[in-house]
Amino acid sequence: MEKIQRTVIVDALKRTDYGAKVNIKGWVRTRRGNKNVSFIALNDGSSINNIQIVADIAKFGEEYLKPITTGACISVNGILVESMGQGQSVEVQAEEIEIYGTADNTYPLQKKGHTLEFLREVAHLRPRTNTFGAVFRIRHHMAMAIHTFFHERGYFYFHTPLITASDCEGAGQMFQVTTKNLYNLKTNEDGKIDYSDDFFGKQASLTVSGQLEGELAAMALGKIYTFGPTFRAENSNTPRHLAEFWMIEPEVAFFEIEDNMQLAQDFIQYCIRWALDNCKDDIDFLAKMYDHDLIERLNFVLANDFKRLTYTEGIEILKAAVANGHKFEFPVDWGTDLQSEHERYLVEEHFKRPVILTDYPKEIKSFYMKQNEDGKTVRAMDVLFPKIGEIIGGSQREEDYEKLRTRAAEMGVPDKDIWWYLDTRRFGTAPHSGFGLGFERLLLFVTGMQNIRDVIPFPRTPNNCEF
Repeated sequence: MEKIQRTVIVDALKRTDYGAKVNIKGWVRTRRGNKNVSFIALNDGSSINNIQIVADIAKFGEEYLKPITTGACISVNGILVESMGQGQSVEVQAEEIEIYGTADNTYPLQKKGHTLEFLREVAHLRPRTNTFGAVFRIRHHMAMAIHTFFHERGYFYFHTPLITASDCEGAGQMFQVTTKNLYNLKTNEDGKIDYSDDFFGKQASLTVSGQLEGELAAMALGKIYTFGPTFRAENSNTPRHLAEFWMIEPEVAFFEIEDNMQLAQDFIQYCIRWALDNCKDDIDFLAKMYDHDLIERLNFVLANDFKRLTYTEGIEILKAAVANGHKFEFPVDWGTDLQSEHERYLVEEHFKRPVILTDYPKEIKSFYMKQNEDGKTVRAMDVLFPKIGEIIGGSQREEDYEKLRTRAAEMGVPDKDIWWYLDTRRFGTAPHSGFGLGFERLLLFVTGMQNIRDVIPFPRTPNNCEF
C-alpha cells in the first residue's frame, strides 16, 4: 500500500482540495451498499462525524470487502471528492484498502440501539460509540477549560497527596491503604489494630479532598487550585455518587466569601462557554439523542447572574411554598440540610436562575468554616444549578486559631491530627476562601447525561470495580 501521510477525520471533513490523495484510518461504524458499490462509514474518534468511504466492488472484489464489517479497523488510500450525499461535504473514493483488524458478529456494538446500562457492562468498548466518544471528548475539553481558566488568572496548579492520614471532612468513609495481611492483623493490648509495622507506621487512607493541603499552599503561593482524583467509601448506589471521582478545589488567600462567590460564578460560566465554543458537534448530538433542553439550559446559566441569598431566606421561601400547597418529599426546617428537590425548587421555579446559598447553620457544616457573629451560622456557600442541585460547595475558612481549634474539638477532630493545619493559623494567619467542584457533576450538567457512571470512563461504585 502506498505510503501517504494520514489525515485525521476531523480535518479531512474540513478539506476542500478535491482530487487530493489522502490516507484515512479508523474503525468501521457501518457498511452498506449494492452489488456495484460499498459505502463504509469510518470513524477515528477525532469527531462525532464519520467520513464516508466509497469502494467500487469491481475494483476490490466482493470477497476482499466481506471482512469489513461493523467494528473492523482499516486504512484507506483514496481521492478526496465532493460528496453528493446528505449531511457531509466530502467523501473518499477508495483506491487501496488495508484491513488492520476484523470484528466478527460477536462484537458487542453491532449497529442497533444499546442501553446505557448494557454499555456500562462493556465499558472497555463503549468509548467507540457515538455517545461515549462525545462524552469523553467533552471531558477532555472541560479539563482544558479548567486549567486555562486558572492559569490565565495567575493561579498555581498544586498537587495534594492521594494517600493521607487526615480525614478532611470528618466523614469517616475512607478507603484504607495498607500493606498488612488483612487476615492476620496485629493488635495491641486494647484489641485495636497496631499499625507500627505497616508501610507508613500509622493508619493511612485515600484522600477525600485536597482542601486542607490546598490551604497550606494558598498561605504561601496566594492563589492555587487542585485538580485530581478523590475517594469516598460511601455505600451510595445513586446516579450522582461515585467511589472515585475528580475534584477541582481553588484556595485563595485574602478572599472573603463575596470574592469566593464571584470566582465560582466566573469559573463555571467560563467552563460552559468553553464547551459551547469548542464541543458544538458533540453537544448537538447529545442534545438530539438524550436531552432536548440541554443547549437551552447551558445558555440559561451563561445568561443569568447567580442569585445570592442566605440559607435562612431560602428556608423562608421553601416554607412559603409548602404553605401554598407545594409538596416536597422531605420536610423543610431551619437547621436541616437541603435536599436536591429543595435546591432545584429555588433555582428552577422560584428564582429561575442559578442560586448561591450562604450562611448555613454551623451544625450541618464542616469544622473549618468561618463562624459568623451570630454564633449560629458559618460563611458557607453552595452553588445550585437546574436539574442538578448543588454543583459547588465552599466557604470562607476560619482563620482564627482559637475558634478553629475549639470548633474542631467540638466536632471530634483532635489537635494531634491537624496540628499542621492549625499552624497556618498560628503563623501569619490570613482570611482565605475556597470551594470544591466535583468534575463529574459538571460533566453531567454539560453533557445532559443522567447518570454519573456515564461521564467517567471506568466508574467505581459499590460492588463494581471492573476494567
